[in-house]
Amino acid sequence: MALFTDQLNRTIEVSFPPKRIVSLVPSQTELLHYFGLSDEVIGITKFCVHPTEWFQKKERIGGTKNLNIKKIVGLKPNLIIANKEENTKEQIEELATFFPVWISDVNTLSEAYKMIVDIGSLTGKEGAAQQLVSNIKLLFSQYRAQVPIEKKKAAYLIWKDPYMTVGGDTFIHTMMHEAPFENVFAHQNRYPQVTVDDLKASNCEFVLLSSEPYPFAQKHADELSLQLPGVKILLVDGELFSWYGSRLLQAPLYFEMLQQMAVD
Repeated sequence: MALFTDQLNRTIEVSFPPKRIVSLVPSQTELLHYFGLSDEVIGITKFCVHPTEWFQKKERIGGTKNLNIKKIVGLKPNLIIANKEENTKEQIEELATFFPVWISDVNTLSEAYKMIVDIGSLTGKEGAAQQLVSNIKLLFSQYRAQVPIEKKKAAYLIWKDPYMTVGGDTFIHTMMHEAPFENVFAHQNRYPQVTVDDLKASNCEFVLLSSEPYPFAQKHADELSLQLPGVKILLVDGELFSWYGSRLLQAPLYFEMLQQMAVD
């Protein structure tokens, strides 16, 4: 047995290395796959779509906010990996009465790096985790070394009916700043509702329509274009703005592409 401290400063006791892991967070599921823990991971959520082979074959234990507690208990995990924002507090507290639950809390890149290293330590993959963080940092460093363009004022929408955006205390806000955008709603917290009038008043130059959790499509971009003349509407890959595991390897190249689109 070994003691570990999660990102909420909770200490849990884990049978080390854990052999029966349930992941309740899509980006952290993908990270566990990156670490080569195929045999150890026994349960994932219905939103853990990467990698495809896990999504098709692993036991699914409900959604991130609607977990099937009975099914999880039946799997008898010796480690559950959760997230403060993506999972429901009451369900996590219930699971924690049965099993060790390690909870991440990621709102910045530095917190993402710490999460990666901590999960590496937690699963006996510390070396791979340290190398992954080094690789991500190098890619971001190379991206930042390019000739920077002036940040474009942008609103990032994650939901429709009502429209919802992101405030300055979110991981997406951090990633917008890494990309060539200034979040016009940075003064707000978490995920506030906004109207088309709010978007107009923000003087944003771009509206970014995320692919998740709401599946924005071209028809939604066309609709907003009619209401926001002069504002560029872009459909963007939500995973590259909000996933904070191994998918961060892909973000710098994607942001470079967005930078070119922002200039054109």
